[in-house]
Amino acid sequence: MSFTLHGIPVSRGIAIGRAYLIAPAALDVDHYLIEPDQIGAEIERFHVAQERVHAELDALREDLAADAPSEMGAFINVHSMILNDAMLVQETIDLVRTRRYNVEWALTEQLEILSRHFDDIEDEYLRERKADIEQVVERVLKALAGAPSTASLVAHNAASNGHNEMIVVAHDIAPADMLQFKTQAFKGFVTDLGGRTSHTAIVARSLGIPASVGVQQASVLIRQNDLIIVDGDHGIVIVDPAPIVLEEYSYRQSEKVLEQRKLQRLKFSPTQTLDGTKIELCANIELPDDAQTAVEAGAMGVGLFRTEFLFMNHKDRLPEEEEQFEAYKRAIELMNGRPVTIRTIDVGADKPLDSMSGDGYETAPNPALGLRAIRWSLSEPQMFMTQLRAILRASAFGQAKILIPMLAHAQEIDQTLDLIQEAKRQLDDAGIAYDPNVQVGAMIEIPAAAIAVRLFLKRLDFLSIGTNDLIQYTLAIDRADNAVAHLYDPLHPAVLNLIAFTLREAKRAGVPVSICGEMAGDPTVTRLLLGLGLTEFSMHPSQLLVVKQEILRSNLKAFEKPVADVLAAYEPAELATALGALQKV
Repeated sequence: MSFTLHGIPVSRGIAIGRAYLIAPAALDVDHYLIEPDQIGAEIERFHVAQERVHAELDALREDLAADAPSEMGAFINVHSMILNDAMLVQETIDLVRTRRYNVEWALTEQLEILSRHFDDIEDEYLRERKADIEQVVERVLKALAGAPSTASLVAHNAASNGHNEMIVVAHDIAPADMLQFKTQAFKGFVTDLGGRTSHTAIVARSLGIPASVGVQQASVLIRQNDLIIVDGDHGIVIVDPAPIVLEEYSYRQSEKVLEQRKLQRLKFSPTQTLDGTKIELCANIELPDDAQTAVEAGAMGVGLFRTEFLFMNHKDRLPEEEEQFEAYKRAIELMNGRPVTIRTIDVGADKPLDSMSGDGYETAPNPALGLRAIRWSLSEPQMFMTQLRAILRASAFGQAKILIPMLAHAQEIDQTLDLIQEAKRQLDDAGIAYDPNVQVGAMIEIPAAAIAVRLFLKRLDFLSIGTNDLIQYTLAIDRADNAVAHLYDPLHPAVLNLIAFTLREAKRAGVPVSICGEMAGDPTVTRLLLGLGLTEFSMHPSQLLVVKQEILRSNLKAFEKPVADVLAAYEPAELATALGALQKV
């Protein structure tokens, strides 16, 4: 019987193949008490499993191909760090010693404790880092059971059943396993868990694998060997499709292959509209080595370097200045003279780092409105100064910019600028080089910041609109909350008018402004953003060419009337009509 499931689209494309289900190892483990004289042997069994997983990760690292996504090495390193983390290892051992749990029980119990901690995190990107811990625990449980790794199972299945195309369906998939699947008959994947910013989604985009995540109950509803279609453009999964549907998607799949080949020809052509307006396309990165991927994709710079990942890699301490400096310097050098916009850390009391636990950072009653981003940085000046000095030092090696998240008040801007001046004075006193003219910008991601944007334009060198948070704060919608996620609407009239107002005021003041949220990488809204006056986009590298194609087909003069109609439309039917007319111009 044919049926359709809906999830979150995270990697464009269409995959057609047979389902191969992978059951999570953590779903069903033995629970029993051990005798006191068995504690030592049980802990040793745990250590042996740890070593086996370390060996698996080392083998994955060594097998990385030269053209593997730059994220992969870092993800494997993160899993290695988690495997040694005291919060996982020592606490599990303590449960074996004090409660006499068998190690599988102790490990899953500790996983549950850590999961609750991550569930309280407001930020979507950081909340989904819980998946890394779950994936490491699953590897250890498989090692304890003497079971083969997930990638090995898929490889064996591909070899034995002879399918030309296979789609993995799982509760969740580790990024490292995904890279192994790429070398097999693996053409797409579907998971119960995950979001747009999960590691699995990031790797899927890097590899160009069609994927749909957050497809609830997919691993329960889909049966082994079912014929399925994954529509990565819309997050749709069609199970046992009717012949006419299968034929339609097969045709669309062939068309997409041809489109991708054509897109590659655009990589090095100038990015400008039909009427000659030059547009700057930049990339969003999370790790220093991602800069190489950005260059290869044709990016003219890095519009957003999220520094949270550097901090997340340290479970028991904050990264030191030298560590941060080397990371920022590497990204800048890899961009070879192109600008790199480095955003200061965006964490806080709603999502405390493990290294800050125990210092009074309790979960706020309303985390999204609490001590986060620049508010947290200003409350921790020593930490903030360390990061500012590191960024400034790196600016001596190329074109660096400093981007401050979640500003809303004039006093926050002034305090931040004062601290940057103090960081410069400290470097001057130490005789350390930096770019004295480094530009400082602000994220516009709070409605108050957009409405009062003139405060920012007087004080700062550039602006970057973070549409993800701007939409959430404007509509009071957490898109990661399934109960209200359907109300998350980038095309809501209030959102569009805030973006339009910000772009208009910035242009009037002669201040550069970009968009670095997901809207920038969505080709279906490229014409609208161009018509609103946007000339700087920043997105995931995999989206650059498809957005560039839309830009090359656009005539800004022809957009004036349709875009005005979009901004004037408040009724849903009117808005849909106006948007449809814009796409036809």
